[in-house]
Amino acid sequence: MAIDTLLLLILLAAVIILILRQLRSRNAPNGDAETLAELRGQLAQLATQSGALQQTVASAMQESEGRLGTRLEQSLRDQNERTNRSLTGMAEKLAVIDKANEHISALSGQVTDLQNILSNKQARGSFGEVQLENLVRDALPDSAYSFQHTLGNGRRVDCFIDMPSPPGAICIDSKFPLESYRALAAAADEAARTTARRAMEADVKKHIGDIAERYIIPGETAASAIMFLPSEAVHAEINLQLPKLVEESRRKRVYMAGPDNLMLLLHTVRAILRDARMHEAAGLIQAEVDKMMQDVGRLDERIRKLATHFSQAEKDIEDIQTSTRKITSRGGRITQIDVSEDEAPPVLPGQPD
Repeated sequence: MAIDTLLLLILLAAVIILILRQLRSRNAPNGDAETLAELRGQLAQLATQSGALQQTVASAMQESEGRLGTRLEQSLRDQNERTNRSLTGMAEKLAVIDKANEHISALSGQVTDLQNILSNKQARGSFGEVQLENLVRDALPDSAYSFQHTLGNGRRVDCFIDMPSPPGAICIDSKFPLESYRALAAAADEAARTTARRAMEADVKKHIGDIAERYIIPGETAASAIMFLPSEAVHAEINLQLPKLVEESRRKRVYMAGPDNLMLLLHTVRAILRDARMHEAAGLIQAEVDKMMQDVGRLDERIRKLATHFSQAEKDIEDIQTSTRKITSRGGRITQIDVSEDEAPPVLPGQPD
């Protein structure tokens, strides 16, 4: 299109130049008619070429406008499709975001509920007991434990695990020193940290003493008990910040355990219980085998007696057969005796003359 426009401009410039030459030739004193006729012919030819060129340019412009319209239409269609796809993707992403916001809102509500539970000491104790129950139920059979078990001293323990002796029944009590832990975690300086550490040590030390006094009973429970801490963070903080308290708890045979450590301990208890059941089953099997061997001995004695009876019966049968043969032989001899009137009767064997 740009080339056609350039040709048109060149043609117009040529026409203007020819017109200027014609005007100059008219003004020239030596101009003649031949030159004027030649110029007129050239102008007519240029006019013809100009008309053809205008038609060509018009056709080219029309064709270019058609192609431009087609390309513009296709471009608009493609852009519309891309826009629709983008809007569809944005709608899907917005739906995902809305669902995530719902989950976040629900989670925020649960966190708020958890904070409310943990802020109340009684509710916090119930939270620890529920977590303890869930761990025990997941690890041990129902016959191996009981919750809120009353001991012989009248104390009631959170969880009582019935194990063979040794070691004996194990008591597990849940404690959650959350206030002192939060104070220790939020301490701004060393002085506040020291104060919070002492408060936490005092709380945990009291719990250890209570468990050792209430839940370790000679002859009824094992020689040790477990203090369950429902938070791994609290358990780790005690082990890191209060090592002397950990040593004292071991001396009193009260062992602290977080959720992970308690689960490992419960799996060990399950293995011990399984071994105890296998040992008990082996004892029962051995007792039954002993009884079976006694039955086998009695059966052997009875078979021996029966064999003796069979031997005696066989001897009796042989004696009977011997008597039968003798009787048969005597009968045969008797049938051979000839009895006549003139002769004296024969003397039978064994009969006196």
